Amino acid sequence: MSDAVRVSGEAAEVARAEAQAVLAMVQDKTRRGRLADVVAALEGGEIEGEDADALAELLELGLQTGRVRSVYGPEGEQAALALFRRLPLGRELTQSTRELNEALTSLEGRTIERLSVSAVGPGEYGVTISTEGYEIVLRLGRAGARLATIGA
Repeated sequence: MSDAVRVSGEAAEVARAEAQAVLAMVQDKTRRGRLADVVAALEGGEIEGEDADALAELLELGLQTGRVRSVYGPEGEQAALALFRRLPLGRELTQSTRELNEALTSLEGRTIERLSVSAVGPGEYGVTISTEGYEIVLRLGRAGARLATIGA
């Protein structure tokens, strides 16, 4: 199965425009080459591998900062978000969120005895939820949310 993601319509327009806008500002030759590869791949209507990872990083930054919404409007933002979720990085984040929700479901009906948040590192936090004989530790950060440990 190929990891190529088909990019068309408004998502392709937003992705191409974002890549070209950033390409116009970047001075580093290596980064410029990587962005030029992304633009070329988008012209072909499919993106995969390192180009898909670079595009995901680009879209993530534009979505987090609000740039995509401010430049392309709510429809462009939704198109970029839908594309991001189809790229490998976006699929990974979606899967980790699904796993996190499954773990949290195990707490339903239990009394929470302890809840704590700790700073694990720059931009990353640990959340510990303890119930009667059950504990879940979550990691929340720039890379998304993920389950660190679960135990009785």
